[in-house]
Amino acid sequence: MPRYEYRPLNPIPAAEKAFLGWVEQLDQAFSSRDIEQRSDVVREALHQLYLGRPYAGPNAASSLAEQSLVHSFDPRNGTLEPEYYGDVDAAKYAERKPLIWFWMMYDRSPVGLNHWLGFRMRAMLARHIFKHCGRNVKIFHGVEVSFGYNLTVEDNCTIHKYVLLDDRGEIVIHAGSSVSDYANVYSHSHDLNDGMIVSNHKTEIGPKARVTYHATVLSGVNVGEHGMVGSMGVASKDVPPFTIVAGIPAKPIKLKSIAPDETRKTSEKS
Repeated sequence: MPRYEYRPLNPIPAAEKAFLGWVEQLDQAFSSRDIEQRSDVVREALHQLYLGRPYAGPNAASSLAEQSLVHSFDPRNGTLEPEYYGDVDAAKYAERKPLIWFWMMYDRSPVGLNHWLGFRMRAMLARHIFKHCGRNVKIFHGVEVSFGYNLTVEDNCTIHKYVLLDDRGEIVIHAGSSVSDYANVYSHSHDLNDGMIVSNHKTEIGPKARVTYHATVLSGVNVGEHGMVGSMGVASKDVPPFTIVAGIPAKPIKLKSIAPDETRKTSEKS
């Protein structure tokens, strides 16, 4: 079976210069944790991104729809679901909200599907939003996080499109792991009788683990080294290292061929 590496691709030099310059400009602006400054930067960037001109404030003569659009470029005028949660650290989230708002609006903009620029833009934002974001992290469009400040993504990880990383408790994605399209990783659960009672837990993926297409990892689960959650699977219990699990709830179906002998012996005994 052939092994395919990703092809190296680049935009034309003029575009690459503009892309990198814009990411660097925003990176420098976001280095300040001042909420008002971050909100101003986001408002200006989104105004130019969507309307192609500097921010000038909503025109009272414009339609109410256009006024609402312009107002919505400012993160101070919008709310996001995690802000309503009772266990949110309001101060930590307030610092990150303008950047999370920009991330979501950027992804929905005309440039949101440009992977070359998007990888670099989201990695830059992640370094300001996440608890930790390592090197060579690739994040595709449509990825959403809850708080951000409880999320660690280590080196050489890939988060594919439309993934939900619910770091309400804490999520750690260890080095070399990947989360595939439309997967969900949770770190909180609700009481069966009272949905307002929430338990937060640490959820860990990897190292070098894979959560595949449309799979779900529930709160507090540890997907071990080289572990894999099969497509559509729901991991409600820990996934042992080098083990592939599948189904609802997910159960072990086989060991990977690279599993060391000690792991195989342990698996045979259990």
